[in-house]
Amino acid sequence: MDDQPPWDIREGAFRFACDIVRFCLNFGKKPGCRHIADQLLDAGTSVGANSEEAKSAYSRREFAVKNCIALKEARESAFWLRVIIACDLTPDPEARRLLKEAGS
Repeated sequence: MDDQPPWDIREGAFRFACDIVRFCLNFGKKPGCRHIADQLLDAGTSVGANSEEAKSAYSRREFAVKNCIALKEARESAFWLRVIIACDLTPDPEARRLLKEAGS
């Protein structure tokens, strides 16, 4: 999307989700990659969804829980991206950029 990193963490999570969707749409077309693409899509979009839910938390505890879930989903996204890269499932350099964005 934009090369400039966003100041708002929720905006960053939204951009990450959009990038994951675009990546998975292309990656999932490869034979045998659909399941991994679906796993990555679920985790990658959940980061942003949980960040947004944290914004409207009714307590500090719920805020913390939603942000912890977002962090766990980012870690899961990083796992699937590492699998994709380690198994040479795509020559797309976007996988490495997304892995860096996921926090690895």
